[in-house]
Amino acid sequence: MSNVVSLDGILGVGELKSAAKAAGCASSSCGSSSGPSDLPADVWEKVKNHPCYSEEAHHYFARMHVAVAPACNIQCNYCNRKYDCSNESRPGVVSEKLTPEQAAKKVLAVAQEVPQLSVVGIAGPGDSLAANGTNTFRTFDLIAKSAPDIKLCLSTNGLALPDHVERIKGMNIDHVTITINMVDPDVGERIYPWIFFDHRRWTGRDAATILHERQMMGLEALTSAGILVKVNSVMIPGVNDQHLVEVNKAVRERGAFLHNIMPLISDPAHGTHFGLTGQRGPTAQELKALQDQCEGDLKLMRHCRQCRADAVGLLGEDRGAEFTADKVEAIAVNTDDDARRLYREHVEAERAERHASKAAAREEVAESVAAGVAPILIAVATKSGERINEHFGHATEFQIYEVGTSGAMFVGHRRVDTYCEGGSGDEDALEMVLDAIGDCTAVFVAKIGACPKEKLLKAGIEPVDAFAFDYIEESALTYFKAHAERAAQGAVQTRTGRDAVLRPAEPLARRA
Repeated sequence: MSNVVSLDGILGVGELKSAAKAAGCASSSCGSSSGPSDLPADVWEKVKNHPCYSEEAHHYFARMHVAVAPACNIQCNYCNRKYDCSNESRPGVVSEKLTPEQAAKKVLAVAQEVPQLSVVGIAGPGDSLAANGTNTFRTFDLIAKSAPDIKLCLSTNGLALPDHVERIKGMNIDHVTITINMVDPDVGERIYPWIFFDHRRWTGRDAATILHERQMMGLEALTSAGILVKVNSVMIPGVNDQHLVEVNKAVRERGAFLHNIMPLISDPAHGTHFGLTGQRGPTAQELKALQDQCEGDLKLMRHCRQCRADAVGLLGEDRGAEFTADKVEAIAVNTDDDARRLYREHVEAERAERHASKAAAREEVAESVAAGVAPILIAVATKSGERINEHFGHATEFQIYEVGTSGAMFVGHRRVDTYCEGGSGDEDALEMVLDAIGDCTAVFVAKIGACPKEKLLKAGIEPVDAFAFDYIEESALTYFKAHAERAAQGAVQTRTGRDAVLRPAEPLARRA
């Protein structure tokens, strides 16, 4: 494997070392993984450092959400906005609400401590454009003046969006996310009990009709203005799961850049209507099947972590506790962007080498493996998202790749409890791991003990530690090549395994 430029020196913080070395994850079809050769130059410049719009960037760059928008103009059956909550990781949850001035100072504090920071977004805990978007635009104005190198983006349900497109364009906000769960009001009234529009509350089909029309109007206006739009959709089995194919078609026709189909989070403990009425979320295979069905001209985002409205750090981690209002108040902030600039320069150097290395690995497989060989799923234990560098027993999640003759495509992540605590294995946690990766042919780890190795083999999952600390995509393709050869000889059989269980994310603390 080829070496990459070390970023340790410019970070100067041991906790960020593994994340800083990340050079993107492997996918040839996830739209957010498109590279400079796949996109117009101006679009590549907009997305290359945005961890939500680029799958590759989400291993290089950090985002932060500032919770300045508490009001909401609609009610969703899957949402319960919670304040002062540090135990849940999902949209609508925050520990502190901020004023625009507090938010701007927090951005500067994070930016000087986290050189990977490239994006600041406003995603709640309500809707960023409710209440005329006053706090949102004031916050963005302050950030643009003090840290102009940081990208600005916002998320909205779209109800108020048509009224603010010109202002969004005028503030150089290049990225907007709209949550669109339906294009048929009959489906919509099962998701949205009410909306507040034009000085009154609307319910039922009328509410869903107004919301749909406003969402489509806002989407068309944004794309006409050259603003990149990501559409988020929540997959709700039995309500809108198959209907999301129509949503995908509608937003594609209106110029959306990326579609993110997310699983419903429906734990009754969260207090949502769907949670309290027993509405289930999708399984891993159901979610992947729908994403695969919608994959096409409109690219699919598959690395979403359904972040809190005050998340800070790389996707999959939350450093928010390090930057609470009282701690930020005590920090002497500055507007120096030298560390962030230097970090981005080193990332560009790594990217060129990594793109070449991954392309060579894909080409080798394409030349040596017959086109008809079925792809397989593998699970990867990784701290950084780029290398296979996590012990099986210490993993809190596994990243899932579909590996075949066209390459290694990142298709999602599966949360688990750590199997090994204090030197001993937890059998219940091991069963959870088996449930989470039950559809995988192999699990790649840096190290694994004899007991879990034996149980994985009995479950038909091959534990692989031969690629410890190597790059994920190249290792996956090397394994697939050998797997295809063994399958051709009858030594192994391709398996689909059992369907896997999806588990809501919990906030990950920073790791050394």
